[in-house]
Amino acid sequence: MSQHDLGQYVISALEQYFRDLDGEKPGAIYDMVLKSVEKPMLELVLAKAGRNQTVAAEMLGINRNTLRKKLTEHQLM
Repeated sequence: MSQHDLGQYVISALEQYFRDLDGEKPGAIYDMVLKSVEKPMLELVLAKAGRNQTVAAEMLGINRNTLRKKLTEHQLM
């Protein structure tokens, strides 16, 4: 899967979200998308890293402290 493919999944999901709104005004889409994607991404990468936070942070391209903060935010610690 390429980065473009992932973007297409996001587009499809957002198109469905707008259809489901049925004319209602959307709000906080940015936060909704980030929260929807970030937690499962963290769970999967952490599992692939054998729950090793240093390895997971390297895989994600973020600082280990940032990873720990995000794990806490998503109650994954």
